[in-house]
Amino acid sequence: MKTIVMTGGTSGLGAHALKQMAREPGTRVLLGARTKGPVGVETLPLDLARLDSVRSFASALEAAEIHALVLNAGLSLHEGSNRTPDGFETTFAVNHLSHYLLLRLLLPRMARNGIVTFTGSATHDPAAKTIIPAPRHADAQLLAYPDRDPERDDQSRTAGGRAYSSSKLCAVLTARALATQPEAHAAALTVVAYDPGPTPGTGLLRDAPAPVRAMWRILGTPMRAVVPRFNSVAAAGAALADIATGSTVPPPGEYHARLVRGRLTWLPPSELARSDDAMEALWHDSAQLVGLPAISR
Repeated sequence: MKTIVMTGGTSGLGAHALKQMAREPGTRVLLGARTKGPVGVETLPLDLARLDSVRSFASALEAAEIHALVLNAGLSLHEGSNRTPDGFETTFAVNHLSHYLLLRLLLPRMARNGIVTFTGSATHDPAAKTIIPAPRHADAQLLAYPDRDPERDDQSRTAGGRAYSSSKLCAVLTARALATQPEAHAAALTVVAYDPGPTPGTGLLRDAPAPVRAMWRILGTPMRAVVPRFNSVAAAGAALADIATGSTVPPPGEYHARLVRGRLTWLPPSELARSDDAMEALWHDSAQLVGLPAISR
């Protein structure tokens, strides 16, 4: 029996991926969520805005041998002024910091030849020229406490978008950092940062102004065909499920995949995402923020 642990499986592409994975013979899917998941999937309470909830979720999985860890949950807030009960900027905390903590806590339970996927976004790459402001850095302390950033965004709209793109930069850097960890080498883990591409129809922009939300929903209908570069939610979910179940195997040396017009493409992430200094600093500083040593002991 294979066990897959997933976040972000109650809506959008994650819900499609979850259904596909749950249909796999001999597969048990454990979903962490604030609400109940679909029939046939075991759901355990998890609120990624609270680090104590992450720890409780990980503790509930003590006896599990995990064959795939799917870190898919994410949000994008219109403003950058939201804070979690732990005091962190909310987008950074939910999209990166809680996933980092969950990864660290579950890493000793990963099965040999297991798979870890992080859901990223092209917004992390300035060269992609998305409508979201590109990240300036991946400094965990400044992303967690943006009021301390001397170059912080004054406009709330820009701050919200940049918090999202920065968190997705962190996803790619964390994937790279994980691949260098002794535990990952010992378990021969496959690590993938997956970019589903622009996927209208998801709940990602639920905090955006009403006209933006309406357009996002409309483009998720068959009208999506008028903009071929957009992917369907079903295709994006299927690609994620294929990676998590091992149906799609990364080419040798590749770790960053982007869904382009429904086709999975392996390509380098942004220049900053390839920085070893940024990678090591993010891993170390994230550990400090969640109260863990940088190196597992």
